[in-house]
Amino acid sequence: MKVKKKNEGRRHFHLEQWHVIAFFLVIYDVVVINASYFLALWVRFDGEFSNIPAYYLDPYTKFAPIYTVICLVVFVAMRLYQSVWRFASFDELMRIAVSSILVSIIHTVLITVIFYRMPISYYVWGACLQLLFLVASRFSQRVILAELNKFKTMSDGDQTSRIMIIGAGNAGQVILRSIEKETGGKNKVVCFIDDNTNKHNRYIQGVPVVGGRNDILYNVDRYKVHKIFIAMPNASREAVRDIINICSETDCELKNLPSLYNYLNGDFSINQMKDISADDLLGREPVKADMREVYEFIRGKTILVTGGGGSIGSELCRQVARHDPERLIIFDIYENNAYAIQQELHDAYPDLQLEVLIGSVRDSRRLDDVFSTYRPDIVYHAAAHKHVPLMEDSPCEAIKNNVLGTYKTAYAAMIHGCKRFVLISTDKAVNPTNIMGASKHLCEMIINSFDRKIKENRPMEIPRMFTHMEDPEYAKKYEGKVIDNVQTEFVAVRFGNVLSSNGSVVPIFKRQIERGGPVTVTHPDIIRYFMTIPEAVSLVLYAGAYARGGEIFVLDMGSPVKIDTLARNLIRLSGHKPDVDIKIEYTGLRPGEKLYEEMLMAEEGLTKTPNKLVFIGNPIPFDVDVFQKQIEQLMLSAYDNNSDIKQMVKEIVPEYVPMN
Repeated sequence: MKVKKKNEGRRHFHLEQWHVIAFFLVIYDVVVINASYFLALWVRFDGEFSNIPAYYLDPYTKFAPIYTVICLVVFVAMRLYQSVWRFASFDELMRIAVSSILVSIIHTVLITVIFYRMPISYYVWGACLQLLFLVASRFSQRVILAELNKFKTMSDGDQTSRIMIIGAGNAGQVILRSIEKETGGKNKVVCFIDDNTNKHNRYIQGVPVVGGRNDILYNVDRYKVHKIFIAMPNASREAVRDIINICSETDCELKNLPSLYNYLNGDFSINQMKDISADDLLGREPVKADMREVYEFIRGKTILVTGGGGSIGSELCRQVARHDPERLIIFDIYENNAYAIQQELHDAYPDLQLEVLIGSVRDSRRLDDVFSTYRPDIVYHAAAHKHVPLMEDSPCEAIKNNVLGTYKTAYAAMIHGCKRFVLISTDKAVNPTNIMGASKHLCEMIINSFDRKIKENRPMEIPRMFTHMEDPEYAKKYEGKVIDNVQTEFVAVRFGNVLSSNGSVVPIFKRQIERGGPVTVTHPDIIRYFMTIPEAVSLVLYAGAYARGGEIFVLDMGSPVKIDTLARNLIRLSGHKPDVDIKIEYTGLRPGEKLYEEMLMAEEGLTKTPNKLVFIGNPIPFDVDVFQKQIEQLMLSAYDNNSDIKQMVKEIVPEYVPMN
């Protein structure tokens, strides 16, 4: 209640203050609008009052009260007494000009028709002086305050937050006006930075443009800058990344303009400035696919997402849900994740036909029940074990879940007439040095073997592995059955590390920074390709729509990011100094980890797609029949927890070179 009364008191104070200002403006206007025309008449007759003829002076004095009323009515209608003139801009200037011109025309017509024709100089100079006095009264406050603030911001005792805006275009000017209007003097823009040399050494609303990006560090010290706002909505991601890297060398708080849309629609507020995120450090333009056909492909179909509660799986579900599928089925073994995405989608899309099912992709009978009940048209297979060090310690589990799970899910999709099966793979499948990457390589080989048999019109027999003790009923159900005329198209999507996904380095680094450090980096030279979750999902959906069977879709992910640099930038963006406030420790490469990842093996080659950043790799040929026998034996060995499982994988995947 005290806070409410305090706020009400402030509102009353500001309202009373506004009434006082408006009252004095009215008095001022009454004086200047009449004085302007009197001065014009006085100057016309050489500045001697006694020289003004009575036939000119009498019409002026008689018309003055009428003109005063007309002016006040017009000025009120044009809202000249409602603006906050210390923040006046071009819009206010135009309203003053239009109002002054309008009343000057009225003055000319009425005094001539009703009273007497005045000298030409009276009409011209009276109108000009009137406009000058009206503008001066409104903008003088702003000029005086600007000069005082300039002096204030250069003084050492100033306690306001000094802000540097990078980008002296329309966006930067919008931010400047928002700061002046919304922060009550607590923040002050002291300088602009812009790479356009034509703007250097000029002023924008009293704020100097002091140089380009190479002058950032110098001017941060010169102007004692506390905060840096980046206002470059049309700049490339590479340019923004370079700016951020320079700014991160300072101790300033960094903010970025969220989007071009906000300020173009007049909705921008300074509170919408966002913190610099890990996405901004990616350093390349986001992948943009023409998703119209993709969404048409999804519309009206039954979609199954395995691992639908994970980082990629849940975003897939969100994207699919908003484009009118017939039904969306989320399949996950982790009930907490599944429940979370279920509640989110129920709230966002109450009319969505949503099924959330708990189960494992290793359970053939459960999969058979799901596919026979719902008959999905498209399967996005995101269920997998993905943590490299954990899988190194439990290699048989990687084979069971990733390889066997993919085989069983793909086989169930095929025998139940699914149209598309999209496998989510990883760059770690290329020349793998760890069992997780090798297992994903095997997954790619599985769907490729299915695709090749389909294209060669070879019948698909039930795998002997299903006779294993886990699946006797399933094996009996399909015993001796031969599947032909299969229409399923299999495709793999391969991308690198996903920013902010579960288990990725960014959330780990952020948690370590919040705890005060240390931030642990495995090796000072380790590099990785990164992409955002929306990019990963758009690639998956794009592949699902454009697949023709057997492809491996690969994203051109630009330049790789040095993990050590990423960690240091995240520390700086959190307001700390690396190795001073937050220590960085190098722990050594983990089991199965290599310094760099590749997206494509040289033998696979590349084919362009309509999207310039998405390519298709052609899988390396292999003997499908031999592979079938090898994979069956590998899976049986995995269930027996064979300690030689890595060696068995290496015999199937020669590119696999274990690091331990």
